[in-house]
Amino acid sequence: MGKFYNAGSTLPTQQSFINGKFHANQSGATFDTLYPGNRQVICAVEIAGQAEVDAAVAAAKAAFPAWAATPAVERGNILRRAAAMIRERNDELAELETLDTGKCIAETIEVDIISGAEVIEYFAGVAASIHGQHIDLPPAGFAMMRREPLGVCAGIGAWNYPMQIAMWKSGPALACGNTMVFKPAEQTPLTALKLAEIYREAGLPDGVFNVVQGARETGSALVAHPDVAKVTLTGSVDTGKIVMADSARDLKKVTLELGGKSPILVFDDANFDNAVNAALAANFYSTGQVCSNGTRVFVQQGIYDRFVDEVGKRTANIRVGDPFDMNTQMGPLVSEEQYTKVLGYLEAARNSKARQLCGGDGKPDDAALANGYYVTPAVYADCSDDQPFVTDEVFGPLMSVLPFSTEEEAIERANSTHFGLSGAVFTADFSRGHRVANQIQAGIVWINDYNITPAEIPFGGYKQSGIGRENGLQAIEAYTQSKTIYSNLGDVPATY
Repeated sequence: MGKFYNAGSTLPTQQSFINGKFHANQSGATFDTLYPGNRQVICAVEIAGQAEVDAAVAAAKAAFPAWAATPAVERGNILRRAAAMIRERNDELAELETLDTGKCIAETIEVDIISGAEVIEYFAGVAASIHGQHIDLPPAGFAMMRREPLGVCAGIGAWNYPMQIAMWKSGPALACGNTMVFKPAEQTPLTALKLAEIYREAGLPDGVFNVVQGARETGSALVAHPDVAKVTLTGSVDTGKIVMADSARDLKKVTLELGGKSPILVFDDANFDNAVNAALAANFYSTGQVCSNGTRVFVQQGIYDRFVDEVGKRTANIRVGDPFDMNTQMGPLVSEEQYTKVLGYLEAARNSKARQLCGGDGKPDDAALANGYYVTPAVYADCSDDQPFVTDEVFGPLMSVLPFSTEEEAIERANSTHFGLSGAVFTADFSRGHRVANQIQAGIVWINDYNITPAEIPFGGYKQSGIGRENGLQAIEAYTQSKTIYSNLGDVPATY
């Protein structure tokens, strides 16, 4: 069990964080946040209504001019101090993330917190190198393009990587000189508050980073606020469409990182062990609750039978259990809603013509897990492209394996989806790897690996998987706007 938190931990009522301090709401309304491993209440959380959203945006707006004028080197220094504090408190933050999400402590302690700190460190370094362009316009003029911050940015997080997403959004926004009001998902409201406290301790001025708590109504009020210049969302396609429509009323800039149903293409000549390892991680890491997961696994017929046999055996041995146990490999799903949704897809898979290799029978046969949102990981072979559990984003531990014959067939089938977040190609043929990757309609494609997302590379989707990119230098463009200044060195002719 955890040193800082465990399955029985309870916390006092949590509030929004506005203008450098915790902020009580006016209505007194609250919601409960639960530990997914046993459905026990962790704490009550005060809901931010319109008054609290207004206060948070007002604080961010008031803080913007001074923060934007702060030298970029100093902004970077503050972010660097925050990242160092996050690393120092990794174990505590990881345990809180496990309590809030049900994710395995072995994952959160190694990935969730550190990967977010890396993004803050990256943009801390980038801050002082943000630059524009000089354009010579002879004979008597020149122009320069400079990049300027946008203003108040609204960040809306998802429940699968709560603190990482808060850092992915706040890191570049703050580095560019913007301020932010962040709303975490109501299922996982806790670690964003810790991030706000760490930012304050690192020297971030009051009002630069604020957190408001609540569900859709709170998010809608934030998106609709006239003083918000940009909205960045990680969430479902349906939510993304709503946010984009609401943002369009004021022509707000948007970055949308949405859902996926990503393909993995495994050719006969692939390194077999690497392909199997990647497919398993791409389906069952974080209990399958990863937007970029490769849940449509296309395998060439020459190795198909061997592949499905191996992934079936390996999946059947995945240890499902207490997420606070370092030996656990898969914890519960995050919520009752997600649990019900995934069970529905597992039932549909069982009733289909696909071949069940393992799992898919609902709860594990362990009385100790009876009260949690646990399911057994499932693998289905001989799937068809039109089955709902193959076409829809399940966001749970369900792998679909599909055979293919030719390269052209695999590419066509891989692209037969309205999603386009990610994909992968496994082959020993360097030319084919790049040839196929170039034709997969996705924002990021891995060759002989999967779900590698360092801070240096852009991440985002094609089609209905999103708009814009997070991370990498492209994120600077998403959190700044360009201004062109023309200078005339000569005389203005007398036209009239």
